[in-house]
Amino acid sequence: MKFEKVRWGIIGCGDVTEVKSGPAFQKIRHSELVAVMRRTSKLAKDYAERHHVPKWYEDADALINDPDVDAVYIATPPSSHKDYAIKVAKAGKPVYVEKPMALNFAECNEMIAACKAAGVPLYVAYYRRALPRFVKIKELLETKAIGDVRFVSTTQYQKVSENVKDSQTLPWRVQPELSGGGLFFDLASHTLDLLDFLLGPIKEAQGFSSNQAGYYRAEDIVTGTYRFESGVHGVGNWCFSAFEDVDVNEIVGSKGKITFSTFGNEPIMLTTSSGTEQWSFDPPMHVHQYLVETIVAELTVESSQCPSTGVTGARTNWVMGEIAY
Repeated sequence: MKFEKVRWGIIGCGDVTEVKSGPAFQKIRHSELVAVMRRTSKLAKDYAERHHVPKWYEDADALINDPDVDAVYIATPPSSHKDYAIKVAKAGKPVYVEKPMALNFAECNEMIAACKAAGVPLYVAYYRRALPRFVKIKELLETKAIGDVRFVSTTQYQKVSENVKDSQTLPWRVQPELSGGGLFFDLASHTLDLLDFLLGPIKEAQGFSSNQAGYYRAEDIVTGTYRFESGVHGVGNWCFSAFEDVDVNEIVGSKGKITFSTFGNEPIMLTTSSGTEQWSFDPPMHVHQYLVETIVAELTVESSQCPSTGVTGARTNWVMGEIAY
């Protein structure tokens, strides 16, 4: 499936599409954003006018079946990812879906099967796989900068968000029927998928999840352990009701360690017996752009392969399910 130019449609033009993703489709060579959809027509029209998108819809089926739309980016909460992805696949169009890929691993597999049956590619928006700071970490690992990798540890905790303290106005991210879980499902998915990218697939996983603060039904603390196919071990602690914000990962090897954050912009630190080196990267204006560039390149005449597919995205859903659900 090759295009001279990929003409994109977006289903769900909410906050994530304002800066993180939406503008990237218009800035990439051989790519164009031609249509957007939101259930509230006034908001869909407003988005289209502000972002200079020629078409807007309040009905997803109309966008999916628009002959001027070649590929569809699904930017809705996970509860609707599966249904929209299957519809797009049946329309014979490539699918780019937000993360987490779906509510659970079983839904991921349905999406993969539908896209395979339709002969269309399926991509998942784990954009960190293409960001230069994390590509640098992969390069350090592949060049054995820390020798043989032994284990990886993740510590992420943060204060309780004010917007979850009112049970009447809970954000969708802590409503399991919409998001698939709580903030672990939303945020830890980035780290776990990134570890899959850096260290390969996780073979075994287990853990504990609890709700300690009681602001919502979903879990607010998770502890997990896992073993990669390579034999590397891993441990992670995530807490969303702590006294401060911390985000740190360490990959430890036989000759050194690499320290980095998932969400921050602190320098990547390489520590060995020779001392410490560090690399800094400016945050991109549109964080999806590097990944979308690989998708567009794969879908056009250029030679490329996107590093985040339905298969890799489903693995992350499986790991989270084993650890917390």
